[in-house]
Amino acid sequence: MTERYEPSLGLSIRVYIEDTDAGGIVYHATYLNYMERARTEWVRSRGVGLRAGLADNVSYVVQRLSIHYGVPARLDDELRVTAEPVTYGRVWMDFRQQVIRLHDEAVLASADVRVACVALDSGRPRRLPENMLALLESDRKTNSHVK
Repeated sequence: MTERYEPSLGLSIRVYIEDTDAGGIVYHATYLNYMERARTEWVRSRGVGLRAGLADNVSYVVQRLSIHYGVPARLDDELRVTAEPVTYGRVWMDFRQQVIRLHDEAVLASADVRVACVALDSGRPRRLPENMLALLESDRKTNSHVK
């Protein structure tokens, strides 16, 4: 299944055997992979290339994460993973994320994630690039939830 991020829908993912334990239930850390993909696709869907950022000594790291696991995903479930920016500062962005099962719209996991911008060569904090700030500012103007 090709992964594609639709801003109003999120990232579509199907659960494969490699995502699960022996009982066919998605392993808890796999949700973090799904959320990482959704954040990456959120950025990509708005025209910001992460590879270009690497060339400019820019990288992004998860600084803080709070996650709640509600209902387990299972083998072959179709999921929607959302990534919604809620606030940002000079060197960080906060996202609210959900993993939702499509057939019944159950929220399987929800998380608040802080992503920090760092210099790739040193790992030290650095300002968000202008293109990322412009993206977040644009989202703030069109969506009242971004502060």
